Amino acid sequence: MIRIFKLKNIISIKDFERNDIEYILDEASKLETVAKSREISEELKGKLLGLMFFEPSTRTKISFETSMKRLGGDCIGFENSGSSSVSKGESIADTAKMFEGYSDALVIRHELEGVSKFISDIVDVPVINAGDGAGQHPTQTLLDLYTIKKEIGEIDNLKIALIGDLKFGRTVHSLSNALGLYNNVTIYLVSPPELKMPDEVLHDMNKTNITLKEASSIEEIIDDVDVLYVTRIQKERFGDIDDYLKIKGAYIINKKMLEGKDVIVMHPLPRIDEIDGDVDNTKYNKYYTQAANAVPVRMAILKILIKNNPK
Repeated sequence: MIRIFKLKNIISIKDFERNDIEYILDEASKLETVAKSREISEELKGKLLGLMFFEPSTRTKISFETSMKRLGGDCIGFENSGSSSVSKGESIADTAKMFEGYSDALVIRHELEGVSKFISDIVDVPVINAGDGAGQHPTQTLLDLYTIKKEIGEIDNLKIALIGDLKFGRTVHSLSNALGLYNNVTIYLVSPPELKMPDEVLHDMNKTNITLKEASSIEEIIDDVDVLYVTRIQKERFGDIDDYLKIKGAYIINKKMLEGKDVIVMHPLPRIDEIDGDVDNTKYNKYYTQAANAVPVRMAILKILIKNNPK
């Protein structure tokens, strides 16, 4: 069967069908040897990726740079709005149009939800959403799914706990949407009352075959799940620091609670104190593997979009 990837842009995981996800995951597995520097690729030689990071993100930006360079291409861009002409009053639209003229694809990260979609509507090169506010982070979701499939063997029949900041955590919003495309998935929601999953995300999940369960502690669900997907309490999303301090450290994973369990621990990073350092050197730790998986997955995304949509 010949698969065709139909999407020009990657803005929201809601735009994906299961076949689209599987296409990227399959392509990523073929690029593992290049990602690990065992082979050299010139698939995107001469191509330029425009990185428009209005909001800082070390891991996402570096992994996109690495991915592009592993494919023989190169990158231009900025890593915060203060280092772009936006700080002088230039509109986001004008900045995007300028980058369109220089680049073969654009990667956008912004603190406001919807900016990537806005830019994709005004430029003719592929646009990749690298995180927008509390909205979506689709490429993180794709590497999360890639990690789950590699470590567990399949995504169907998954039992996963989403832990921590489910209100502002765009990674869990995107992941929840994606898991709705799979069969027999159970999601346990574990968060402080102040950081529960938004109603609109729950509404989307309730339209799928996902089984949803809420829990107040990790201990009550740890024997039932395959994956603990942990997120940090995001200080920058709180208007009042006292509100943040009240729930900081509400859920902490440590080695003792994991011993004897058949479970893996994932985290989109950065972590603060929600996973104890004593987990790092155990078999349960898959968050470093997860971070490394960003490269083959983002390589697959860049290769597919740029080759499917030449300037």
